[in-house]
Amino acid sequence: MTDEAPKSAYEVAMARLRQQDADAGIEERHVTDAQKADVAEVRRVYAARVAEREIMHKAATAGIWDPGERQPIDEQFRRDVQKLHDERDAKIERLRQSFDS
Repeated sequence: MTDEAPKSAYEVAMARLRQQDADAGIEERHVTDAQKADVAEVRRVYAARVAEREIMHKAATAGIWDPGERQPIDEQFRRDVQKLHDERDAKIERLRQSFDS
């Protein structure tokens, strides 16, 4: 009989996933606090840029009530926000790849 306490379903599932990763040759990586801070900084910068763009969009559309006039402005806003999200994700991915080096 073992001295280990009974495991929850979550712990059993996580152990199985770790075993599958080990069998597949996938290594567990630990991210340092500095690396986490780098990623968090990128997220903060891009959250600020999106907020700035939202303020500019609200100011641009404040007096426009006609949907036909407002539609191109709204579409440009969506494109701008998507571009910022894509840039953020690309920077985070580059950071994560640099962690492996």
